[in-house]
Amino acid sequence: MSSVTQGNRTATLQRLRDIVGAPHLLTQTADMAGYASDWRKRFHGRPLGVAKPGTTDEVAAVVRLCNDEGIGVVPQGGNTGLVGGATASTDGSQLVLNLSRLNRVRDIDTVNNTMTVEAGCVLAALQQAAAGAGRLFPLSLAAEGTCQIGGNLSTNAGGTAVLRYGNTRDLVLGLEVVLPAGDIWNGLRGLRKDNTGYDMKHLFIGAEGTLGVITAAVLKLFPLPAERAVAIAAVNRPADALALLARVQRDGGERLTGFELFSDFCLDLVLRQFSGSIAPLAVRAPHYALVELSDLRANGRAAAFLEESLGAALEAGEVGDAAVAKSEAQAAAFWALRENISEAQAREGANIKHDVSLPISAIAQFIDETDALLARAFPGVRLVTFGHLGDGNLHYNVSPAQGMTPAQFLESMDAVNRIVHDQVARFDGSISAEHGLGQLKREEILRYKSALEIDLMRRIKSSLDPNGIMNPGKLL
Repeated sequence: MSSVTQGNRTATLQRLRDIVGAPHLLTQTADMAGYASDWRKRFHGRPLGVAKPGTTDEVAAVVRLCNDEGIGVVPQGGNTGLVGGATASTDGSQLVLNLSRLNRVRDIDTVNNTMTVEAGCVLAALQQAAAGAGRLFPLSLAAEGTCQIGGNLSTNAGGTAVLRYGNTRDLVLGLEVVLPAGDIWNGLRGLRKDNTGYDMKHLFIGAEGTLGVITAAVLKLFPLPAERAVAIAAVNRPADALALLARVQRDGGERLTGFELFSDFCLDLVLRQFSGSIAPLAVRAPHYALVELSDLRANGRAAAFLEESLGAALEAGEVGDAAVAKSEAQAAAFWALRENISEAQAREGANIKHDVSLPISAIAQFIDETDALLARAFPGVRLVTFGHLGDGNLHYNVSPAQGMTPAQFLESMDAVNRIVHDQVARFDGSISAEHGLGQLKREEILRYKSALEIDLMRRIKSSLDPNGIMNPGKLL
């Protein structure tokens, strides 16, 4: 891509103002600060500007201009990502394309069970819009109050309900995408069957904005559950949690909505960092399973199935103790213990994060082996182990030994990553389950994907984006 000189920079910025309107183009450093760094403040960029288009046509005009002038485009939603995927470079040559003004729910079809929404819609707002129509949009994650659906689509976000409803990819029927040359592909079809060739939408879901800009989507809706039952169970080992998972799947069937695992150290972090948090059980345990069942009828069957499973697990010795939430408030408090772990760890200080996926059957052995390897290599490190056990997504994070400075600890990042990621590969897992690659894992993935896979990805990128303007330096 061509460099941006001062002369053509001024002209380009004026043309961008003409497209989006002067109030919606930010060029001052102070104004751009909130859009120039990632959520963890690990990656810091210096954008050419921050453009905030209000329509798909404006997005197309901005992208067309950037393609003509060789300017990199960095699509950005709520900027809640964890791998630097929405952060511009430091040389002032890339435009941040913030989609927050594309925030309309265009249509809700309760007969087809779909809603058509724009990319800048905040996830929690979509959940509320669906509920207002008597439907459920099941994508749910800790950042749902600020993350936007375009970012969720671009990273194929997972969250807490994947076990029942699938990843974001599974919730999409159609997309509208601005392609790198500025063309608009309108694939907003609410069809569950369309066998007419390549399913183009799946190229853009999970592509982290490297192939085009998702501007709208047709999303699946589901019947709104009438009741839910939530419990926390104490387990000694991850293997016991897996036994409980199998039991609840058998007893509860399709009612099983979420199954999470977190260690006692995770609970300790939340209790320290979030005032008002309460330990869910009288006696602490090495690990905890958080289980949710939901039912379309308010007949008490979700709670009955859950209590039956927990009772049998107690008798079998898989569970040491358990508590079933007696109210919605208590259920929310149980979930808060799980959802606040990441923020609690961030408040605690430096940490090395891993977002991995494994065959569910391999998780217990992975944790046992990798814990031991890290303890030998880095005595005293503390493991922050939690995740979506029901779909095999583990957040296997590492905190420093007590007394170790953040700088000393972070010097070990590459060595820690090598142990963890090599173990993931040994069990045929993935080093990124739901966060994406971004800048953080762009080079790391080369160790674990085959040369052929990387080559195929590069060929697709080159075919759709020959000038390389879409989110340069990310993923590939």
